[in-house]
Amino acid sequence: MSGATATPGAAPVAPLPAAEPRVRRTRRRGLVPAAVAVLYVLVALCAPLISPYDPDHADLVARLSEPFTAAHGHYHLLGTDALGRDVLSRVLYGSRVSIAVAAATVLVSGAFGVLLGVLAGWYRGWVGVVVMRIADIALSVPFFLLAILVVAVLGPSLVNVVVCLALVRWPRYTRIAYAGVLETCERGFVRGAIAVGAPGRWIVTRHVLPEVLPLAVVVATLELGLMVVFEASLSFIGLGVRPPTASWGSMLSDGQQYVATAWWLVTFPGLALFGLVLAVNLLGDTVRDRLDPTRRVPRRPFRKACPGRGGRAPGWLRTAARSASRPAGRDPGASAPAEQDPAGQDPAGQDPGVSGPAGQDPGAAPPGTGGSARHDSGAAAPPDTAQEA
Repeated sequence: MSGATATPGAAPVAPLPAAEPRVRRTRRRGLVPAAVAVLYVLVALCAPLISPYDPDHADLVARLSEPFTAAHGHYHLLGTDALGRDVLSRVLYGSRVSIAVAAATVLVSGAFGVLLGVLAGWYRGWVGVVVMRIADIALSVPFFLLAILVVAVLGPSLVNVVVCLALVRWPRYTRIAYAGVLETCERGFVRGAIAVGAPGRWIVTRHVLPEVLPLAVVVATLELGLMVVFEASLSFIGLGVRPPTASWGSMLSDGQQYVATAWWLVTFPGLALFGLVLAVNLLGDTVRDRLDPTRRVPRRPFRKACPGRGGRAPGWLRTAARSASRPAGRDPGASAPAEQDPAGQDPAGQDPGVSGPAGQDPGAAPPGTGGSARHDSGAAAPPDTAQEA
């Protein structure tokens, strides 16, 4: 034990937990996907500045040019498509559409779903029943069927894609928020706030939402990559953004008939889509490990309080541990009792049951009284002695 002395007859103090190296591994594991995701965002924001050509400019003379070749005085790093448009420029501009749709969908569906889940979990009763039944109905509707209905009514556009995806994904946030509110309302601090008459709005914003929002953030990070795939799927079947706007899904759709002759038309958009989805999913796993209470990685104990002591407990904590290890009723300032040998003898060699000198029988008469007979403490006194008394 570090700094704690065992006391005879007391339960041993449990050793202080060692620092967990898993925390550092988890942080390092999340740095790479976070850096890749940030790189994608920067590329999407700076696409007009770093794009070598106009993504919508067609040059039929340079159509289907291979990557890393120069055609008619123009160098196309990733080649050109069937209309002579630069593939690199369209891939850069396509990242803007995918990231914008995914971020907008997560924000809209997350805010709407969390709001309905908190209302259903707080008020319960018929409000909770109606909201959760609507969520169940929305979960049972096929995604592509709803997308076809929305596009058929509103037409293909970027805003309609966000609306379609938000209508499909909000029940996930509602169910998570509803379960989180029900669990939080059973805790002591919420019951205490209700008992003292705190307003419901104050309880929800001060106690309930801080417990629900981490769960919603975990779901949002995991949904972000899925929204990128859904947007590419809608654009692939022609229900996404309108042409000639660059989108990874539409580029895959246009290049599928040239797979045998122009492999770069589907390879580079597919790699860009794969890299973004993989980075976002790995980042979502890291955020889940950091925020989800059921999967939370233990932190290093005392690292912040004692950065130079290698995680060792401070002195006040070791003192508290020693105080907790003492038997109940013992004076903390009293000296420790004398140690006894295993045979039950004290250091002087005297039997613990003997009250007289060493080796004397406890039932023998004291020396100098003239009697050597033993008297039973429970025996009756002689008749003459009792009469005199």
